[in-house]
Amino acid sequence: MQNESIKYLDWNNSFDILSKAYQTGLFVIIIGPKGTGKTTLVRKFASTLDKKIHSVNFSLRTRESHLIGTKTIDKEGITFVEGVLVKSMKDDTLLYLDELNAAEPDMLLRLDEALDDRRQLVLKEAEGQIVKASQNWFVVATINPLSHIGTKELPPQLLSRFPIRLNLDYPPEDVEFEIVKEHVQMSHANIPYVKQTISLAKSLREAASIEELFYGPSLRETIAFAKFLETGLPPKLVAEIVFANAYIQWGEVEFRKVMDMITSIFK
Repeated sequence: MQNESIKYLDWNNSFDILSKAYQTGLFVIIIGPKGTGKTTLVRKFASTLDKKIHSVNFSLRTRESHLIGTKTIDKEGITFVEGVLVKSMKDDTLLYLDELNAAEPDMLLRLDEALDDRRQLVLKEAEGQIVKASQNWFVVATINPLSHIGTKELPPQLLSRFPIRLNLDYPPEDVEFEIVKEHVQMSHANIPYVKQTISLAKSLREAASIEELFYGPSLRETIAFAKFLETGLPPKLVAEIVFANAYIQWGEVEFRKVMDMITSIFK
């Protein structure tokens, strides 16, 4: 089985929803802020199916050729090299469309064609060849909230291709602590500091959600804090390095706000 070592704590029953969506052939979109474990969830789910993943992470640098394919010239002449979407449709894999609402319009149009009820794609790049998806082809997409830089509103027609919508927000504090434990061997003395830091992260996220701060830390940062704390550095310094220093790019005022919160916790 693939990816057996992937660690994911299914705290909100996401596996069951994904499994039922797969059984019914309904595509899934996972909606939530960065660093909530969306990608890890998809990778872990694919491993439970023993299914290979073809993935695309959308950004300004992602081109239609990455998705569909392109013609190349070699010693045998002109050949068509298949892109991720075409390979996934043919190979019966899980297609993972990461940060779909950062994709350019031309790619969204081609995806819309492949994801409709016919599950097929006409390759104008390959003399009109028609690619039909295999029977168990499955697609999962993720999107970040529109408040994230570079994101755009998905066209309603494309959104309708993903009728199963899974909201993945940050977990409750006790669950976040269990997630950190899955990734870090913590000494007993450091456990209280990690729990305090998880509360700090929650406060920072809440402040960012109402635009009192420019940034809210992810689960990656609470895990990083716990790991770095095991080096023996003082918890206040570790919190400054992992959390507060991220805000320096927005100026002294932002940095001071966060340092005041850290100082109130780690006196």
